[in-house]
Amino acid sequence: MPAQRKRPLALIIVPVVVALAAGGWYWKGRGGAEAQKFRTGAVEQGDIRVAISATGNLSALSTVDVGSEVSGKVTEVLVDYNDRVEKGQVIARIDPDTFQAQIEQGNASIANARASLQTARANLRNAELDYGRKAELVGQKLIARGDLDQALAARDQARAQVAAAEAQIRQQTASAQNAHLNLARTVIRSPVNGVVLARSVEPGQTVAASLQAPVLFKIAEDLSQMEIVLAVDESDIGQVKPRQAVSFTVDAFPDRRFQGEVRQVRLSSTNTSNVITYPVVVSVDNSDQALLPGMTANAEIEVSRRDNILKVPNAAMRFKPPVDDAAAEQQQTAQRGGGMSEELPKIAATLKLDASQKAAFDDALAKMRERIAARTAAPPQNGNAPNLFGRGPGGPPSGGNRGAGGASGAMRQRMLERFNQQFGDFRAALRDDQRQQWDSAVNELVGARRAPVYVLAEGKPKPVLVRVGASDGSSTEIIGELKAGDQVIVGVQAAEPAK
Repeated sequence: MPAQRKRPLALIIVPVVVALAAGGWYWKGRGGAEAQKFRTGAVEQGDIRVAISATGNLSALSTVDVGSEVSGKVTEVLVDYNDRVEKGQVIARIDPDTFQAQIEQGNASIANARASLQTARANLRNAELDYGRKAELVGQKLIARGDLDQALAARDQARAQVAAAEAQIRQQTASAQNAHLNLARTVIRSPVNGVVLARSVEPGQTVAASLQAPVLFKIAEDLSQMEIVLAVDESDIGQVKPRQAVSFTVDAFPDRRFQGEVRQVRLSSTNTSNVITYPVVVSVDNSDQALLPGMTANAEIEVSRRDNILKVPNAAMRFKPPVDDAAAEQQQTAQRGGGMSEELPKIAATLKLDASQKAAFDDALAKMRERIAARTAAPPQNGNAPNLFGRGPGGPPSGGNRGAGGASGAMRQRMLERFNQQFGDFRAALRDDQRQQWDSAVNELVGARRAPVYVLAEGKPKPVLVRVGASDGSSTEIIGELKAGDQVIVGVQAAEPAK
C-alpha cells in the first residue's frame, strides 16, 4: 500500500521538474538573446588622407668631390669644415718645385731643339748649293751622273733633318706647356659656390694621383635646397606621382614636421633580400638651414586626399552578421543590384536631358529594375542567392573593405556590355558631349567598389549598400544613403553572464 502511494506521487513530480527545467532553459536563452547587443559607430563628415610611409637620407642637390690632378706634398690647406667658399677660391696648395723644375727642363730642351734646327737648315743650304753646282757640271759632261744623284740624296736628307728639328721643337714646347699646366694644378680651387662638408687632407700629407684623382674636399653647392631619396616598396610605387606633397620628420627635430614635394620617380629598382624598392626623389626647401646632409627622414607621401566626405570606421566595413537563411542573403543581394539602379538617376540628372531623352532613360531604368526584381524573386539555386552581377554564387562579396564589390577587369567589361545593351536606345539619343559624360560616369560606377554596412532596424542588423572610397587605415570613405550622424554596427557586444 505505501508503494502504491509513492508511484502516483512520482508521476506528478517528474513532469513538474521537466517543465521547470524547460522553462528555466527558455528564460535563460531569452535572457542571453536579450543580452546580445551591438556596438555602433557614427558616420562622420570629414577628411581622409591616404599616405605612403618611406625612409631616406637628406642630401644636397649637388655635391662636388674636389680632388688633385697631380701628385705631391700638400703645403697649405686654406679651408676647414663648414667654411663657405666661392667659385675659384684657393682652398689648398701642393708643392710646386717638381713642376717648376720640369718647366726649366722643358725650356732647355726647346733651346736645344732650336739649335739643332739651325744646324739642319745650314746643312740644307749647303746641300742645295752642292746639288746646283753638280747639276751644271753634269750638263757640261764634266762629272758622272752618279755624283749628281748623290748630291740630290744629300739635299733631301738635309730637308728631312730640318723637318725633324722643327717637330722636335713642337714636341718640347708641348711638354713645357704640360709642365705649366701641372704647375697651375698645384693650386686647388673650389669649382662651385658652396659649403665644405668634408676635408680629408692635412698640410704635409702626400697625395698620389697616378690612377685617379684623390678626393681632398667635399663641397655642397647649395644647402638652402635639399633632396631626399626615399626607398618606396614596389606595392606602393604605382600610387606615387611627381608633385605629390610629402611631409617628414627627422630625429633632430622630433616635434617639427617638414614639407617637400615629389620631384622624380626613378625607374631603377633595388633588390634587398628579395624586397624590391624604387628610389623617389623629394625636393625640400631648407631656407632656414635647419636640415643637414645625411639626416634620416621618416617621410609620408600623400597619394590621395578626400575633403568633406562621409566616412565610417573600418570595423563597420568588416562587420558581417550571421546569415541564417537564404532570404536574408537574397535581401542583401537585391539591395546590391538596387543600389546601382538608384545611382543611375543621379548620373542622368547631370546630363540636362530633354523630354525624349528623359523618356528613353526612364523606360530603360524601369526595365532594369523589373529584371532585378524578377531575379530577386527567383528561388536561390544550390542554396545561394540569385547572381545579379555574374560574380559567382551569391553575387559580390559582402565582407570587409578588401575587394568589396571590386570586380575584375573581365567582370567590369561584361557589366559595361550589359549596361550598353540595356541603355542602348537612351545612349543613342544623347549628344556627343552627353554621351561622353555618361560613359565616363558609368565606367566609374561599374568600377567602384561596393560593400554593405549595417544599421540597426528594430533591433536587427539591416544592410545598406554603399560605394567604398579611400581609406586611411582607420576610416573609409563611403557614398550612399547614409548621412552624417547615422549609427552603423561595428561589432557585437559580449553578453553579460547570467546571475
